[in-house]
Amino acid sequence: MNITDLLDPERVVCRDNVGSKKRLLEQLSELLAGSSPGLLQNEIFDALLNREKLGSTGLGKGVAIPHGRMATLKHPVCAFIKLDTPVDFDTSDGQPIDLIFALLVPEDSTEEHLQVLSTIAEIFSNTGICSALRACEASSCLLEQLYLWESHRIPA
Repeated sequence: MNITDLLDPERVVCRDNVGSKKRLLEQLSELLAGSSPGLLQNEIFDALLNREKLGSTGLGKGVAIPHGRMATLKHPVCAFIKLDTPVDFDTSDGQPIDLIFALLVPEDSTEEHLQVLSTIAEIFSNTGICSALRACEASSCLLEQLYLWESHRIPA
């Protein structure tokens, strides 16, 4: 699965400062709300927030993968934000995050959910792609770096 198939350019953004974890989740909800009919911003926010209550989706090393399930969703959708000013996200290593890849999946999509999360985690375990993403100053650069990563990826 290509992760860029789940991203529209409108859902890939560079942001200066969001201020807090809550505001970041709100902005992710805004980005994801228009991706599929029937998705409402407040429902997306609740899904992401409820998942965070189970435990932080911050992976450490400046990366987080907030995710949730939506009953009205037909296929997975993603959003990606790169922050200029990292924000505290309750990560296990205590480091603030600046690379955030959000994922929504249909409520009954267990295997697909795990596959997409695995691919996203693979991206962020690569220090080269993380450095390239952090060097980007435009949304188009972020998407280009993700395309490049996919084109050079050797499937497991």
